[in-house]
Amino acid sequence: MSAARRSDGSRRGRDRRARLLPARPGTARVTGPRPTTAIVGGGIAGLAAATALAERGVAVTLYEREPYLGGRAGGWPIDLADGSSTTMSRGFHAFFRQYYNLRGLLRRTDPRLERLTGLPDYPLRHSDGMRDSFRHVPRTPPWSALGFVALSPSFGLRDLRAMNPVGALPLLDVRVPEVYARLDRTSAHDFLQAVRFPPTARHLAFEVFSRSFFADPRQLSAAEMVLMFHIYFLGSAEGLLFDVPRAPFPAALWEPLADYVRRHGADVRTGTPVENITPTPDGGYVLTAACGERRHDTVVLALNTSGLRSLVGGSERLGDRQWRESVRRLRNAPPFLVTRLWLDRPVRRDRPGFLGTSGYGGLDNISVLERYEDDAARWAARTGGSVVELHAYAVRPDAARDVEEKRLIEQLHRVYPETRDARTVDVRHEWREDCPLFPVGGYLDRPTVRTPEPGLVLAGDLVRTDLPVALMERAATSGFLAANALLERWGVRGQTLWTVPDRGRGPVLRALARWGST
Repeated sequence: MSAARRSDGSRRGRDRRARLLPARPGTARVTGPRPTTAIVGGGIAGLAAATALAERGVAVTLYEREPYLGGRAGGWPIDLADGSSTTMSRGFHAFFRQYYNLRGLLRRTDPRLERLTGLPDYPLRHSDGMRDSFRHVPRTPPWSALGFVALSPSFGLRDLRAMNPVGALPLLDVRVPEVYARLDRTSAHDFLQAVRFPPTARHLAFEVFSRSFFADPRQLSAAEMVLMFHIYFLGSAEGLLFDVPRAPFPAALWEPLADYVRRHGADVRTGTPVENITPTPDGGYVLTAACGERRHDTVVLALNTSGLRSLVGGSERLGDRQWRESVRRLRNAPPFLVTRLWLDRPVRRDRPGFLGTSGYGGLDNISVLERYEDDAARWAARTGGSVVELHAYAVRPDAARDVEEKRLIEQLHRVYPETRDARTVDVRHEWREDCPLFPVGGYLDRPTVRTPEPGLVLAGDLVRTDLPVALMERAATSGFLAANALLERWGVRGQTLWTVPDRGRGPVLRALARWGST
């Protein structure tokens, strides 16, 4: 197994218990005529599928509606009011160390991941003055969870005594997909209420995870939140350590990867939305795009929720009735707001690169970009200012946008008072509503990688994989799974994958969880 780990390149983490998912045996590359695959969507999932297929000799054409790649982790050029140019994005993304498959994708062009840099902590702050930090928490389960409880000021002895320990036992042995059978019909909010989790600790810890899905805990499936707890606390020895790109997303990540797949023969077409897909009598597909019609042998749909619903809804012959209905029922998470400010003076030197917040109205976190991103650092050094980014997740759909934007900046002034007197050189507000919602009771209705048509597969973080992955790692994993499903058709060996362990790590914890379920 150690040789497989070294040759695969996607598992170079600390956790020795990471789960290996070997690809089906087959040839190293396509033999004979090259099959053609259209990949619709150039986000993480689409790029993962394109990479695995192009490396193995498949003729790949990638269609992306936007003029840039990366999807929700993409970026685009803007000109600031002071005449300088920079790159704008939809906000901060944490590249956690247990994102084995995403990091394996990035290693194609950055073998040592030198374009990423680690942040020293994941600090959390509540408006009542309570603070938490993960900097000194042990990384190896179960000491990670026990260490957090011991070190966290949000856990008092009275709070621990008031908890329902039996109700919390499912956290000790999270298994996929069994966790969905147990908890998918319960909301994250109701689960935390049932176990009587301390309110302050709930805001500082669990709701950070639930709101990472851009959803209010009352709307989110408890199974998804508990899975996050497993991925970051009791399932992985990587813990809450994460990296961020040293440069804006396009330069650090996606432009090098686009060049990589082009060198493997892929045709990358940005600014090219696909309007319709029609199955052909010979088992192929005709795609109608802005550049005209083109036939492909197979198709990967790697779209966000809205894009998938729209394309499938407009392609009447695609799939069967039941599958089309499951796509139609997919829902978006509530809208979210990213506000980036270019200020004429710096924030205090002790401000972290990232801070999670709770109790500050709609403000969920603050990033100080010059702490880690070279483009922002150059602007700050030249002007003596700071580049600060604010996130508000799960904003009410009926909220007045100008009011929410103003409130978000007011909350920044509460958290970092030195920004109150700063002049805003420029400000950009990004409103989006295209993240998938994982609602209570929705797991079984979510589409999987495979569809009723053997030549059509899905990828993306909305896709059900039955693996312990989430967020960007779910996107990358599903992209590789989609490629593997097509490669099987041609007898080609697919991509080896890794995940965190798919069950509780120790026999004692598993036994306790079984006892609690009886």
